[in-house]
Amino acid sequence: MDAKVTWQTGLSFTASAGSGFSAPLGAETAVGGAEDGFRPMELIAVGLAGCTAMDVISILQKKRQEVTAFEVQVQAPRAEQHPRVFTRAEIEYFISGHQIEEAAVLRAIELSATRYCPAQAMLSKVFPITLKYSIYEQEAGEERRLVKSGEFIQPVAEL
Repeated sequence: MDAKVTWQTGLSFTASAGSGFSAPLGAETAVGGAEDGFRPMELIAVGLAGCTAMDVISILQKKRQEVTAFEVQVQAPRAEQHPRVFTRAEIEYFISGHQIEEAAVLRAIELSATRYCPAQAMLSKVFPITLKYSIYEQEAGEERRLVKSGEFIQPVAEL
């Protein structure tokens, strides 16, 4: 994988990768930035969310789950002192649809966490990651009803 950042001005950069896409990087005004792009640590959290989201939706589709909306949120608090690393992360999956099976959601989360998502595999070696989910039944229009929520607990490996 190839990635680079190209300086624009001040603390503003353009990030690009081998895929050909680019994104603006910037910093807060408090540290001399112009508030004009993603913070680098935000992109790590976005990468984690995107990696597992692509796995989970792909698996749910293969399991023929009728998903109408899907969102993954990552909350990753940072240490108070520099280098201000992430100290933990919570990934929450919000799945809306028609008769979504909890077992399918749990299996999709498990496969992402244990087999498919390289971002999660790598970062889980550095800090704890909690996995939560909420399943909603899609009703008329934008209405939805919470059916089930919970936490995926990874099984402990036997010695």
